[in-house]
Amino acid sequence: MNLKRSVLRFNGARFRDFVKSTPRNYSVVVMFTAMAPQRQCSICRHANDEFQIVANSFRYSQIYSNKLFFALVDFDEGSDVFQMLRLNTAPIFMHFPPKGKPKSSDTFDIQRVGFAAESIAKWIAERTDIQIRVFRPPNYSGTLALVMLCVLVAGFLYMRRNNLDFLYNKTLWGIGAVFFCFTMVSGQMWNHIRGPPFVHNTQNGGVAYIHGSSQGQFVLETYIVIILSEYLILVMGKVIKAAGGVKSNGESRKGGDIRMRRILTIVGLVIMTVFFSIILSIFRSKAHGYPYR
Repeated sequence: MNLKRSVLRFNGARFRDFVKSTPRNYSVVVMFTAMAPQRQCSICRHANDEFQIVANSFRYSQIYSNKLFFALVDFDEGSDVFQMLRLNTAPIFMHFPPKGKPKSSDTFDIQRVGFAAESIAKWIAERTDIQIRVFRPPNYSGTLALVMLCVLVAGFLYMRRNNLDFLYNKTLWGIGAVFFCFTMVSGQMWNHIRGPPFVHNTQNGGVAYIHGSSQGQFVLETYIVIILSEYLILVMGKVIKAAGGVKSNGESRKGGDIRMRRILTIVGLVIMTVFFSIILSIFRSKAHGYPYR
């Protein structure tokens, strides 16, 4: 079976025959998933792609042996397996050792480290002492996008070759620097390295947009923090401008409407307090205790 496909697809009967039956002299890493469209598991297909990469990397490597196998159990094909193991969420990666029952460490912690192929391979190495070197299929989309961007920039500079004063614009470079800082601190690098899910389905059947631990985050969570932070900074700028009575050209507004400026300042402070409270509540839900007690 493994010669035909790197990931074996099991139903309830095959799972009991090849995984639960004893004695065994091999380990099995099983992915429990629900990829049917009606299950609405948005991350199951992404997790399956990463799982396939790990299985193919092992199947076509020099360390391939019959001591380790990869299997997949879909809910619609093996719902009895989910009931037997008391699983109520997907996807889940579990390691079934040759002897004994799986321990808590034999369940892969997706919420903490994500489901990237490299993370799965590292976890398998910890459980089986089999070092799998991950080989990803070549993807030239990033290189093509970079080449197109360079061509567009070069063409733009060529068209403006007689007027390059915008390169000395401090405001333009300042905006670019602020955007770069926002990108670095917003968690996008974390998403790129860890590969977390976009959202997560809770055990109660709901959807979690904010990770419950300070050691993890979801992709949508970073977008929420970016939007709140940008609005907070914009409102702070408007409040400072309104309170100081400064025009857009930098001149003082001595004869301006002081009453309107006060109203704008108060409204801006209220909005700023609301946005800051929302951001603080997000961090409080993730970092329990001090300093949010």
